[in-house]
Amino acid sequence: MNEQMSADLQFQLEMLGFALREREILAPIDMTLPQGRVVGLIGRNGSGKSTLIKILARQQMPTNGSIRFDGKLLNAWGTKSFARKVGYLPQQIPVAPGLLVKELVALGRYPWHGALGRFTQADSDKINDAMTATGVSAFADQLVDVLSGGERQRAWLAMLLAQDVCWLLLDEPISALDLAHQVNVLSLVRDLSSRRGLGVLIVLHDINMAARFCDELIALRDGHLIARGTPNEIMRADILEDIYGIPMAVMSHPRSGCPVSIAC
Repeated sequence: MNEQMSADLQFQLEMLGFALREREILAPIDMTLPQGRVVGLIGRNGSGKSTLIKILARQQMPTNGSIRFDGKLLNAWGTKSFARKVGYLPQQIPVAPGLLVKELVALGRYPWHGALGRFTQADSDKINDAMTATGVSAFADQLVDVLSGGERQRAWLAMLLAQDVCWLLLDEPISALDLAHQVNVLSLVRDLSSRRGLGVLIVLHDINMAARFCDELIALRDGHLIARGTPNEIMRADILEDIYGIPMAVMSHPRSGCPVSIAC
């Protein structure tokens, strides 16, 4: 673990909320998000999940309350300093026309030396390490836009790793992927968190995937925080019905024994 990950870099939310034209999108929330865990953000569409993650990523300003990161108010962080700590992958991944995978990953070093900074051996090492860790080295010389959906997601994750961040904020990274690539990407995220001590907040719609790959689940409904706990604590029929508004049943997976939910 590198020096920047030696401390527990937490997000601390204090009465954090967001309203748009007097409509409350996110009700005031008090919450701490610790580093080194994969936390799944779940709930129905319109529950405030993407709004919350955008605010944490400094892509959206809250309308009330505050956030501290590493004890410092979020808006007090410089742009580059924050990018060295926190990586954000939006729901809609930007297009990368004409960019090779290795060039995309190299963009992750921008917060460390700027657009005109000179690349050092340390930068090259970080880029190569990120591509190896995410399994994209084999197509380093391919165009990003010709990759499959799963390969493209791993290439973007490699770019965030090259930033040498402590936190990943991921907004629905598997929504457009087939089942095999969903498992592949989430397995990678889980492994990166475990091996590198990364904090991960990830928006997921598939509750079973969230329960399988996350250490903890946070549920929002109509902008309100209504449940938080381990997958075993959240994967109960009454709690899931409260979250999703429909009757749910929970059973044990025949092989792993993990809880699995189905809509009734």
